[in-house]
Amino acid sequence: MKRMRAIMVMFDSLNRHVLPPYGGNAIHAPNFARLAGNSVTFDQCFVGSMPCMPARRELHTGRYNFLHRSWGPLEPFDDSMPELLRESGIYTHLTSDHYHYWEDGGSTYHNRYSSWEFSRGQEGDYWKGEVTEPEIPDHIDIFNGKNPSGNAIRSWRQDWINRKYIREEKQFPQAVTFRNGLEFIRTNQEQDNWFLQIETFDPHEPFYSPERYKSLYPHTYDGPHFDWPRGGLVNETSEQVKHVILEYSALVSMCDAHLGKVLDAMDEHDMWKDTMLIVNTDHGFLLGEHDHWAKNATPWYNEIAHIPLFVWDPRLGKKGERCGTLVQTIDLAPTLLEYFGLPVPSDMQGKPLSKAVESQAPLREAALFGLFGAHVNCTDGHYVYMRAPAAEENKPLNNYTLMPTSMASRFSPNTLKSAQLQSRFSFTKQCPVLKIPAEVKKRSVHSMDTLLFDLKSDPKQMNPIQDPIIEERMIRLMVRLMQENDAPLEQFERLGLIQYMN
Repeated sequence: MKRMRAIMVMFDSLNRHVLPPYGGNAIHAPNFARLAGNSVTFDQCFVGSMPCMPARRELHTGRYNFLHRSWGPLEPFDDSMPELLRESGIYTHLTSDHYHYWEDGGSTYHNRYSSWEFSRGQEGDYWKGEVTEPEIPDHIDIFNGKNPSGNAIRSWRQDWINRKYIREEKQFPQAVTFRNGLEFIRTNQEQDNWFLQIETFDPHEPFYSPERYKSLYPHTYDGPHFDWPRGGLVNETSEQVKHVILEYSALVSMCDAHLGKVLDAMDEHDMWKDTMLIVNTDHGFLLGEHDHWAKNATPWYNEIAHIPLFVWDPRLGKKGERCGTLVQTIDLAPTLLEYFGLPVPSDMQGKPLSKAVESQAPLREAALFGLFGAHVNCTDGHYVYMRAPAAEENKPLNNYTLMPTSMASRFSPNTLKSAQLQSRFSFTKQCPVLKIPAEVKKRSVHSMDTLLFDLKSDPKQMNPIQDPIIEERMIRLMVRLMQENDAPLEQFERLGLIQYMN
C-alpha cells in the first residue's frame, strides 16, 4: 500500500521577490531554484492574518482571525489541523526555534502535535540567564534605555546574551531545528502516516548568521553595528540600508542551505513518490522599500503581503510548473487534511490546493488580509484595495476571545474590568466569548489613507489609482468576505462600511 506522509518547511519573514524562482538574482539560493524544479510554484499567494502568531492560527484553523482578535493563542473552539490529524491516527511532529510558541500568546499551539522539539536562542528568547549587563555596541544604545517599549529593551538585551552562546553554525537555532527535523525523517522514513513541520524563525530579524554566508556578499562597511532594523520609517543612511540588506541576504542563504538538506533527504530516501512537501512563510519584510522597515508598517505592501509558496503533491506529480491561482495561508490546513483523506471542518474558510496544483482551478474571487485594528485589505490578484479606518480614533474595536493573552503577557485586570460576555459567533461551537475593549494605536494604523493599486501595471505599488468603479467593486468583495468571516459589526463601522452591508 502506498505511504502517505507530508513535510512542511516554514520560514519566517521570507521575501518572495528575493528568491530565484520569483526573479531574484542578487541572493545565492540554489536550493530554492532546485525546489521549484521539484514542485509547483505559486505566483499569487497572499498572507491572511498578520503577523507571526495570527498567521500560525490560520495555519491551524484555515480561517481568518484578524477581524476578531489580536495576537493570541488557539481558542478552545478552534479546529487545529495538526490535532485533527493526530486524532485520526496521523503522527504529527513540530520542530521549531520560533520562540513565540512558548510565550503567553502562543502557548496552546505546540501541544496540538503528537510531539515537539524547541531549539532555544532566537532573537529575544529568554534563554541564558546572566545578571551582568551584556556588552552591546554603542549604536544600539538608542534601543537600550531610550526606546519606550519595555519588551523591546528586554528583547534587545537578551539577544546580546544569547549571541554569546551561538558562535559555530551547528549552535545556531536554525541549524538545530533542521537537524532535529532530519533526525525525524531518518528515524521514520520507513513509516507511514506522519506529518513533520520544520519551522525556523529565520530569516526574521535580527539578521545574525555564520560568517560563511556573509562571505557570499563581500562589501565594505565601516558604519555602526546594524543587523536588526526596527519597524518604522527608515532614518538610516543609504550605506546602512545596503548593509542590512546584505545581512538579510546572508541569512536567506543560510535558510537555502538547510532547505537543501531536506531536499537531499527526500532524494536519499526516495520520498518524492509518497511524501507531500510544502515550503512557505508567514509574511515578508520591508527592507527600506516605501521608506519603511519590517512587517508592521501600514498598509501591507506586496513586499509583506505577497508571499512565496511551493507545493509538491506526489499524487499529482506536477513539478517545475507555475500556478496563478489566488491562494492564501488559510488554504494550507485544508490541503493537508484533504491529502490525508480527512474531512475539512465547516468552519475552515480555506480550500485544498490539489485542484489548483492539478489544473490551476480557481479557489476564490478575492482574498482578505490585514492586522487586527489596522487597514483591512482585499485583493483579486489584479487590484489590491487597502481600506483605512474611517476616523483617526480608529474605533470601535474589541477583542473577542476566551484566551485573554497577548504576545507575551496576559490581559491585565484593568483591561478585563471592562470585559463582557458576548453572544457566540458562527465559528465558536456555540460558545459565548469575552468582548474586551482593545487598545488602539492611532498613529500606526492611520498613518496612510485608503489606497487602491493596479498590481498588473504597478507591481511595486508606487502609484495609487483613483477609480470609483473599481473601488466600488473591491469594497463589495471586501464586505462579502468580512460577512462570510462573521466579522463583528463594529469592524464595518470602524472602516466606514456599514452602508455596504446586505
